[in-house]
Amino acid sequence: MEFKVVIPARYASVRLPGKPLLDIAGRPMIEHVHQRALESGATEVVIATDDARIADAAKAFGADACMTSTHHRSGSDRIAEVAESRGWSDQTIVVNLQGDEPCMPAALIDQVAQDMASHEKAGVTTLSAPISEKPMLFDSHVVKVVTDSEGYALYFSRAPIPWHRDEFINDSGPLPQNVSFARHIGLYAYRVGYLKQFVAWPPAPIELAESLEQLRVLWHGGRIHVSQASQEPGHGVDTQGDLKRVTEQLRRNV
Repeated sequence: MEFKVVIPARYASVRLPGKPLLDIAGRPMIEHVHQRALESGATEVVIATDDARIADAAKAFGADACMTSTHHRSGSDRIAEVAESRGWSDQTIVVNLQGDEPCMPAALIDQVAQDMASHEKAGVTTLSAPISEKPMLFDSHVVKVVTDSEGYALYFSRAPIPWHRDEFINDSGPLPQNVSFARHIGLYAYRVGYLKQFVAWPPAPIELAESLEQLRVLWHGGRIHVSQASQEPGHGVDTQGDLKRVTEQLRRNV
């Protein structure tokens, strides 16, 4: 089973400007992300960016960098441009590894790609991890997902879902034990043909409300298969606190 990995990386970031080039244990963050992709079973790894500084840094450590339009709204749009420019077939499986995930295990990149190969009904595949603590469930920065009996997503939300009516109204104790809660891990795989359809659709109302791009798939009747991650995904980098935590982790691994 062959697949590609594309790492969308943009320089602009409200909280951490120049995020892909921030130093982590002596190397730019994008190099750590690229290394995670190389450790997977991918047949090709491409860094997709609209900024020459990121492209130059990528080429300096030997990566394949592709310059893309400055007008893309999301990483998915950027990946679709790479697929078009490289002439990848509609059946090609592509993993979207976000450029701020320097601790993403290669095993999870392989897992999400394998899930796409194994689920013909899915337009997209992604991963989740159990939630066991109430603060995480009620944190709007943590995206939650609910699936059906076959593991296909019913909904993603920043709100706590499923809402346990009887337990949550007046209760301040631990999470109820008779229902499962899961957080979404932002790692995706698609076939190129479906990705082309996806980026051609306008943003959906629920997507705009939640600021969650994957809801566009559900809005248009597509299916997203969600598998429980085979191991912990590690920390992404969105804040200075995340950067410090990840730097300490990667320095221990050097």
